[in-house]
Amino acid sequence: MTPPLEIAANVLMTASIILAGRNNIHSWWIGIVGCLLFAVLFYQVNLYADVLLQLFFIVTCVIGWLQWRRGAAGHAMPISRAGWRRLAWIVPAGVAAVVIYGLLLHRFTNAYAPFIDSAVLVFSVIAQFLLMSRRLETWVFWLMVNSVAVPLYYSRGLTLTAVLYAAYWINALVSWYWWRLQAQRAHAAALAGPAAV
Repeated sequence: MTPPLEIAANVLMTASIILAGRNNIHSWWIGIVGCLLFAVLFYQVNLYADVLLQLFFIVTCVIGWLQWRRGAAGHAMPISRAGWRRLAWIVPAGVAAVVIYGLLLHRFTNAYAPFIDSAVLVFSVIAQFLLMSRRLETWVFWLMVNSVAVPLYYSRGLTLTAVLYAAYWINALVSWYWWRLQAQRAHAAALAGPAAV
């Protein structure tokens, strides 16, 4: 039987993720509550990197909420691209961080699958920072994270969480398409604006 804590955490995070994909600011405060519940849940099954990740998410949800409310010079923060130069150092740095944190977990804790757990942590952090800045590539990183998280959570008996992360994978794919479409429309409107005057 699925524990009530797992059900509640997943319901809230599902709502938060769907709202993020729709570019909705309410994603952030719902995510804060969901992350609190997930931190407790992951602690109970010895996924310590995921506990740390949820605490990180709580802080960044607050920051992201404030950034999205503030916007850019009085306007909504636009969807933009991270760019290849930025990604060229982000990805290798992420891989190095996975190895280092995985070694620490392996050496000093009883963590289950420390390197896989670390990969979920590190690349979720990267994806979250990209989301906070409304970078289109956030959804590529969420696709990678969810691909690893599904088998990890299933292996720990968190069946509902694994199923929902599979759904989050689909949501990331749809959101990637949706954000690209919104960015293209905004770009076309910006080009048409001066010409229309």
